Order: sequence, then structure tokens, then C-alpha cells
Amino acid sequence: MHSEIQLVLLPEQAETPFLLNKQVADKLEVSPQRITRIRTIRKSIDARSFQPKVNVIVEVYWDEVPPKAVKQEFQYHSVDGKQPVLIIGAGPAGLFAALKLIESGLKPIILERGKNARERKVDIAQLNRNKGIDADSNYCFGEGGAGTFSDGKLYTRSKKKGNPERILEIFHYHGAAENILYEAHAHIGSDKLPIIIENISKTIISCGGEIHFEQKLTEILLEDNKVTGCKTADGSVFEARALILATGHSAHDIYEMLYEQGITLEPKGFAMGVRVEHPQALIDTIQYHAKERGPYLPAAAYNLVDQINERGVYSFCMCPGGHIVPAGSGTNEIVVNGMSASQRNSPFANSGIVVEIRPEDIPAEFQEFGALAGLKFQQSVEKMAFTNNGGLGQVAPAQRLGDFVRGRLSSDLPECSYLPGLISSPLHFWLPEMISSRLREGFKKFDRKMQGYLTNDAVVVGVESRSSAAVRIPRNPETGQHPVIEGLFPAGEGSGYSGGITSSAVDGENAALKVSEWLIG
Repeated sequence: MHSEIQLVLLPEQAETPFLLNKQVADKLEVSPQRITRIRTIRKSIDARSFQPKVNVIVEVYWDEVPPKAVKQEFQYHSVDGKQPVLIIGAGPAGLFAALKLIESGLKPIILERGKNARERKVDIAQLNRNKGIDADSNYCFGEGGAGTFSDGKLYTRSKKKGNPERILEIFHYHGAAENILYEAHAHIGSDKLPIIIENISKTIISCGGEIHFEQKLTEILLEDNKVTGCKTADGSVFEARALILATGHSAHDIYEMLYEQGITLEPKGFAMGVRVEHPQALIDTIQYHAKERGPYLPAAAYNLVDQINERGVYSFCMCPGGHIVPAGSGTNEIVVNGMSASQRNSPFANSGIVVEIRPEDIPAEFQEFGALAGLKFQQSVEKMAFTNNGGLGQVAPAQRLGDFVRGRLSSDLPECSYLPGLISSPLHFWLPEMISSRLREGFKKFDRKMQGYLTNDAVVVGVESRSSAAVRIPRNPETGQHPVIEGLFPAGEGSGYSGGITSSAVDGENAALKVSEWLIG
């Protein structure tokens, strides 16, 4: 017999196979020996009460031999010699666009400014040692995009624009653990994601697609407002009628290039703030209502949001058991982000805490830049962080959380996961007032929701400035193309239409489908 059942379990019951088997048997009113297979379909933690519970949905077989488990297959056939489509950027939007093009019978040619994942690791190691930054090979740029080495969280709230479950199945097909298919907040981890990204690249190449690393886009070639190809920094020219632009929101020079080429751009809202780090044990205590979380619960996460003076203040990219990393892409800026390895076993918990910024909030001094006004403001804050780090490379300005809220300089700083190091700095003073004032009030409100959150044992690190793009590249919702440039298909975070690995991958697939409809019909 076969059925799906829902259970509410204690953490130990959910994580211990023989205990889970007993709970399933009790639910079905059969002996445990009659059960032949249990497969988890959905799993989430409910920590609202003083005894955390695990909600699970499982598929169960009993009194029969279960059918052989079949791994999802995808139709990746040879596209060698087929019509080419250029893809700029090898992040999730670019890679998943390439896979979808292959399924559609078109040949993807990916141009990536950064290096492959293995070579990229060397540059990131140097960056973490504060030995300098390679502007084209860092946490932002390279094979897999920003997500490869900055966490690998796969959660998305957006289900209207595509099928996020399909994205998870493709990751699983290329080597991700099965749990990403059923965990409510799926996470691969920065220690495992690079191998999976390499496997995706191998699929693309084995089917006749191309990936060219260290090829930085410098010009989109146009004729009568139609794409004919592109040119890269070394003078190479690549020809194609269709170009999927999936460069990510940190490729500021691409926005500048488009602006100079007269390609229409739009300002959009974004967010900036700081990254805050607490001891993970403190977050566990707050969230699980216990002195210790025990062996059966994961490092606790949180999600916070409030309205302060008509603007949202919220947590972003929360990394339990994680590290803060240097996420800039230039030598005169400080940008931070967060990541977690698959085990999430760091003693620290960090999260971006950011303030909503609308186009009308941008100071007047930046308005002369038109659609790039928000981008220029964003860059100015990143440079401000750099000028307040004492000229110490990627050392980041920081302040104890309580001191930040009270407006006083920290005489010392707590231990922190950020490897390049910290320097005490009055972030409350030099951050733009529209940001710092809302952050201070936001932290007070967050402490009411999570008592103990506002503590001087926590540290704020500046700046978290790239939670989303400050520019949108417009596109026709019906054709997916830029409204003026025929053959230009903006996609992913850099287009301003998605955010995060999964939604960017979905957006990349959608762009590829639009290309296929246009070229093939």
C-alpha cells in the first residue's frame, strides 16, 4: 500500500530513522516491520512554541515492494552547429538559460568576465587574507556568479514567474543532496556548490555549448537597433542575433556601458545597510527558547521586518552558522555579504539588515546621473566605508550593535568571522542619515520581537549595499526583449527583475524560452 501522511514530530523523532519509522507506523496503525519505504516530501521547523516541532510530509509504502526510485532526467542533446545565442555572465541566470537553450535546440555561448570556480578559489583566498582584490575574480564574478561562494541558499517566495521546484531538481541532477528537494529553506552551502556549478558547466560543454572565461563584455554590437554580437576587453568579437544579458547587479561597469551606448535604463528601488553578527548560541537561545539547541536542531535562523518612517527595514540573506565575507568588486570600496557552509557550524550568525531606498530618496547631488542616480549613491556609500577603514585594504569598519544604536564609538570589538579583520568606526555618524536613523530604530523594534537581539555582544559591519540592483534594464513582458533593442534579453539580478539564486535561475530559463520563441517560433 502507498500513502502520503503529515506528521508533527519532536526534532529527535524527525532526525532519527527508527524513531521516524515508529511514528509513521503509529500514524498508519501498522507495525514498523511492515513499512518498506519512507521518503520525505516536505520538512520545516516550527519554533514558535517553547518546544520546537518539525512538520513533515512523507510518502510511505507498506506491505509491498516500493517502485525503484527514478532520478529526474533532462533532455540535454547535442547543439553543436546549431544557431548560437550569446549569454553574458555565468551566474545562475546565465547557466540555467544555457541549459534551457540546449533543451530548445539552440547553442549557448557564455562569456564570463571572471575565472572558473577552481581558479576563482585562489583569488578569493587571497581576498580573505587581505592580499588584494582582483576586480574580475572575487565573490561577485566568476563561474557560478555571486552565489557560488556566498552561501547557496535556494529559498524563493516568487512562484508566479516560473517553477522553482524544477530549478531544485536540476541542482539535484547535477549533484546536490536530496534534502534540497524537501527542506522548506533549501541550502546547498558554499563548500559544495562549486562542484555542482562545475557539473552544470560540464553538461553545457558536453552538449556543444561554449563557456569562455576571462572575457569581459565591453560593447554590445548593434545595427539599426538590432543585436549583431558583442565585443570583449581583449578585442574578441562574438556574433549572434540574440544576447541574454545576465551579468548580475554588481557589474556596475555594464550599466555604465549601456548608458553610454544610449540603451534605455530605469531607476529602481533597492536597499542598503549593514551586516550584523551575533553569537549563534544567542540566536539559538532566542529562537528555540532554550539554553542549548541540542543535537537534533539546525543552527537557528531569523526573519525580521518592520516599517520605520515609511520605509521598510528588514533582514536579508540571514546566514546561521556562517561567516561575513568581503563582497566588493573594486579596490576603493568595502562591501560585505554573508555565507554558510553546508553544515552551518560556525559559532556565528550573521544577517544583512537593510533599509528600503526608493528613487525619490536619492540625494539631489546624484540626480544628474539620471537612471544611474541610485547606482552612484550606492557607490558613494561603499567608498565611504573604504575611507573609514584606515586605509587597510579590505578591513571593514565596524561597531558594537549597542554602541551603534546609542551613537557612540566602540572602544573594542567582539570576535568576528570576517577574515580580513575589523576596525572600530562610528558607522552611526558617517552612514547617510536616512539609513542610519532607520537602522537604529529598526534594531530597537527587532529587540522587542527577539528579546536579547540588541546587545553589545553583537557587531555591525559596513556596508551591506548589494542586496538588489539600483537599476532596471527594461524589457517587454511579452517578448522578453529590451523595448528598443531587438535581440537583447535582460535576465537575472542585473536586469532588476529577480533576486537570489533560484529566482535568477528561473528568470534565466524564462529568457531562454523567449529567445527560443523568437528565433525558432
